[in-house]
Amino acid sequence: MSKDEFRFHHTLRVRWAECDAQGIVFNGAYQSYLEVTQAEYFRNFGVQLYHEDSRKHFDTASVKITMEFIAPAKMDDVLEIYCRIASIGNTSMVNLYELYREGTDELLHRVEVIQVDYDADSESARRVPDGLRKMIETYESSGEVLSLADFPDLRGLMVS
Repeated sequence: MSKDEFRFHHTLRVRWAECDAQGIVFNGAYQSYLEVTQAEYFRNFGVQLYHEDSRKHFDTASVKITMEFIAPAKMDDVLEIYCRIASIGNTSMVNLYELYREGTDELLHRVEVIQVDYDADSESARRVPDGLRKMIETYESSGEVLSLADFPDLRGLMVS
């Protein structure tokens, strides 16, 4: 893919605590980068993904992560993390991420994450809300961010 195929990206700086002794990002740190980027992706819609009340209506659990390490990110690099939701099933979503060194087209890392909308009370997957599905599909196809207020099934995601 190219950066042009993503509508959303988040920028962050690599910190020392995320690196090994050689100053290279430790492989486990990448999952934190993805989680921060995903939270910002949903914040773009007005959804606070990790808010306790919001999670009662929509919450994600990763069920499969495929990571491709292409080149190392290093201490103090500024990373551009591109994110898109490529598809939505009944209960699952396929998220794609690409990480670049800021201001370059140097692809460092490519990731596919499959997540389900998870209901912690029943410990099972649940259907992705129709309104959220519509918001994501509209955003990914046109770049337009629809209002949460226009979707009655998403009222539980509106956090004051």
